[in-house]
Amino acid sequence: MAQPLMPHATASWLVENTSLTFEQIAEFCGLHILEVQAIADDTAATKLTGRDPVRAGELTHDEIVKGQNDPDYRLQMWKAPEAVRRTRGPRYTPVSKRQDKPDGIYWIIKNHPEVSDGQISKLIGTTRTTIAAIRDRSHWNMANITPKDPVTLGLTTQRELDAAIAKAAKAAGAQAPTDTRFDSDREALIEELRGERERHVREAEAALANAGDEAVSDEIFPGIRDPFKNTPVK
Repeated sequence: MAQPLMPHATASWLVENTSLTFEQIAEFCGLHILEVQAIADDTAATKLTGRDPVRAGELTHDEIVKGQNDPDYRLQMWKAPEAVRRTRGPRYTPVSKRQDKPDGIYWIIKNHPEVSDGQISKLIGTTRTTIAAIRDRSHWNMANITPKDPVTLGLTTQRELDAAIAKAAKAAGAQAPTDTRFDSDREALIEELRGERERHVREAEAALANAGDEAVSDEIFPGIRDPFKNTPVK
């Protein structure tokens, strides 16, 4: 069943302006009855501004009257709200992050100049005019723009950035760069694990060498007896 465009706000209006039951309102709005109860008791997390479903064309006055006269009547949606379709255009960026866009753009231009303005526009969600201004350093706020990784800024994902870089490198006929930042750390970890394993082997051999023949025959590791041997412990 179709639901109102703003279920909670519609439920708030119906609670305040009609005598419909909570069950009827909950079913029409697609909410749980306890949510409607919370709205009626003003215990909801935020105070809601009611939305008139009659003016919105989602419900008729006659439907409300039928529902008020019969508690078992199920309200029928008059006209379901049309789905909002996102138009083609730049990627949406929250207001709190929009001030970071120039820094992210500058980082890509500086570190990956092969990435086209169109790709940057899709990654960051900006216009080609802004990108061109930063590229030729004519941006009005250029003095305060510093290159920062757009992934760290939350403007795009690492996968999308890597895909754009690889595509740009392929178009330029060059091999896509590989991330070698953690190669040294990986090699150091392997050496550390190898050294630790060799140290344990030496310690075990030393412990076995210092132990008596009886202990050697009864233990497979210092302090661990062989469960398949019945040698009594003295």
